[in-house]
Amino acid sequence: ETGLNKVEANTITYSSLISACEKSGEWSKALQLLSDMTGSKVDLDVITSNALISACAKDAEWEKALYLFSMMLKRKMELDTITLNALISACEKGAVWQIALQLHDVMA
Repeated sequence: ETGLNKVEANTITYSSLISACEKSGEWSKALQLLSDMTGSKVDLDVITSNALISACAKDAEWEKALYLFSMMLKRKMELDTITLNALISACEKGAVWQIALQLHDVMA
């Protein structure tokens, strides 16, 4: 027995998995991991949230990225430059530049 089945998933584990999905363009798998994370009662942090938004941005899933952003706001999470850049990227790829400008104004 390797002991791997005894490793408990935590925020760092999920963040790593979501980042791997983001880098390989698997935004839907990243969102599934978010669902798994919630079901496992693992805390969502800004790093994981940013990775999720970036995963959505890679495939122009700007509406999903904005939904994740709204989740961050509801949870009163600290937003950072990475958050804003990922959202702007999602809006740019989705050709909704007006929303990107509004985000910039809100976060400035």
